[in-house]
Amino acid sequence: MNRKQRIDKIVSKKLKDFLLEVVDNSNLHKGHNNFTGQDETHIKIILTKKNKIPTNRLNIHRFINNLLKEEFKIGLHSLEININ
Repeated sequence: MNRKQRIDKIVSKKLKDFLLEVVDNSNLHKGHNNFTGQDETHIKIILTKKNKIPTNRLNIHRFINNLLKEEFKIGLHSLEININ
């Protein structure tokens, strides 16, 4: 299982009120900090709410970063989170 798949599995299990899309943007950062663009180091998560219940964006960002702390330890460099 690659990083993108692991992140999808981890986050989708915990955030059931959102549709989830995980995008590997590593190729956009090729050459930055010696990144090859192929190692799934730069990930973007797009969350779309399934309902109209208000959400605290900062808490969601903190929650996701905490969920993925092990991924940061093993090579995840950048995480972008968009909430719609």
